[in-house]
Amino acid sequence: MWICVIIKTYQIYYERRGCTLRVHQTKLYEKLKESLGAVLPIIGIVLFLCFTIAPIPTSILMAFIIGAVLLILGMMFFTLGAEMAMTPMGERIGTRMTQTKKVGIVVLLCFILGFIITVSEPDLQVLAEQVPSIPNYTLIVAVAAGVGIFLVVAVLRMLFGIPLSYMLIVLYPAVFVLAYFVPDDFLAVAFDSGGVTTGPMTVPFIMALGIGFSAVRSDKHAENDSFGLVALCSVGPILAVLILGMIYNPTGNSYTQTSIPDADNSVEMWRLFSSGLPHYMKEMLVSLLPIVLFFVFFQIISLHLKKKTLLKISIGIVFTYIGLFLFLTGVNIGFMPAGNYLGQIIAGLPYRWIIIPIGMVIGYFIVKAEPAVYVLMEQVEELTSGAISGRAMGYSLSIGVAVSLGLAMVRVLTGISILWFLIPGYVVAIVLSFFVPKIFTAIAFDSGGVASGPMTATFLLPFAVGACEAAGGDIVTDAFGVVAMVAMTPLITIQILGFVYQLQEKRTAAADTAEETIPVIPLEAFDDSDIIEL
Repeated sequence: MWICVIIKTYQIYYERRGCTLRVHQTKLYEKLKESLGAVLPIIGIVLFLCFTIAPIPTSILMAFIIGAVLLILGMMFFTLGAEMAMTPMGERIGTRMTQTKKVGIVVLLCFILGFIITVSEPDLQVLAEQVPSIPNYTLIVAVAAGVGIFLVVAVLRMLFGIPLSYMLIVLYPAVFVLAYFVPDDFLAVAFDSGGVTTGPMTVPFIMALGIGFSAVRSDKHAENDSFGLVALCSVGPILAVLILGMIYNPTGNSYTQTSIPDADNSVEMWRLFSSGLPHYMKEMLVSLLPIVLFFVFFQIISLHLKKKTLLKISIGIVFTYIGLFLFLTGVNIGFMPAGNYLGQIIAGLPYRWIIIPIGMVIGYFIVKAEPAVYVLMEQVEELTSGAISGRAMGYSLSIGVAVSLGLAMVRVLTGISILWFLIPGYVVAIVLSFFVPKIFTAIAFDSGGVASGPMTATFLLPFAVGACEAAGGDIVTDAFGVVAMVAMTPLITIQILGFVYQLQEKRTAAADTAEETIPVIPLEAFDDSDIIEL
């Protein structure tokens, strides 16, 4: 009922601006179509597995289907809300901060912004629970400070035009050197933290902030430097958690068992979701509030936007809020138990190796259901005027995540250390950064944080944990690290896309040059008896 009231209010607002109701409905249908296209393949894969090789209880299946419906609605509202509110807010704040031309103020505001956004990330609470040796408050503050510091570093890099590849070649070796001094059963959790903290709350706002900063610059590298903020903000949490691991020397990390829904009838199933809905409504309210207050502060002292613009942004914030709590309710109550149970059943089969190709197929499609992925693709298409298509970005991300899930399942079955995958992967990614256009490097390292969102934490991680339980492995060392793997492989696939794009550009330029150099013979040079072929 209240959703209908909000939609009706939004319709009235657009009618007052002279827009037709048909235009608004087209926008909603467009977002709904995107959501259906993203989620339906996952539903199809899970149903196919349930009715063939991996039978699951009816209660888990029904919870999954209801969760999928909430997921579709949540993605629809979130993508529309991010387009209406989060992106304009970030761009305007970034532009105005740059226009102050006072580096000290920019540094202070960026640190505060990075800190408060990270503290409000719901997935950070989940990470804190997995590290019992370190107090939750200490871990959260350290990670938030890491994001704040590296947001400042990212903004200064953008303002002073420092190449992203130069910073990456220094930061990631430092990360792996620190990893050598941290206990093995803490490594996966530390690397997962980089993907966890760049979630659906952080990514749209920080990416828009980068576009706002670059909009003030008029040099030819401004477009290239508009991306890369998420990439550097993903490094901060890893370093912070590794340093805490050296100080506290945590061992024997525990894992909170995924609760399997037990509902014998429809009434109990409704109670299951109705009890979780208020929790995520409160959680998202606390998460959005710091960003809203920061924007209000900027509006009062600097922005002074018109009432119509503020009304549109306000409605967009409400849509973002609705989308996020519907999305998180669906994935946490519906998708998490299904992922865990499927992992257990498939890894318990006599031919358990089949979980590797199944994991790759799931990984290929599930990244399309990450809400922040659409924000990334739209901003890339808009900023490059369609030169880098969203479809090509989507395929590259899907291939990257598919490879990462295949490697993660190999780890689950064999117990190979995560460093054997991460170190070669990041070496390849950093080497590629010197051979592809700079904008592809920045987009690639941003996409790692974008791809490892709530769908990874609430479906892929439980899937790996369930498989690890059935295979008799160590959950903390073998199952954890899925988020880190998902964050790594897109760095390679997106840059390979950039390499292919660069080759095509060179071939096109060479063909154009060849056409221009064809000699033109004047008609006067031919005799009357000559045959001229047209």
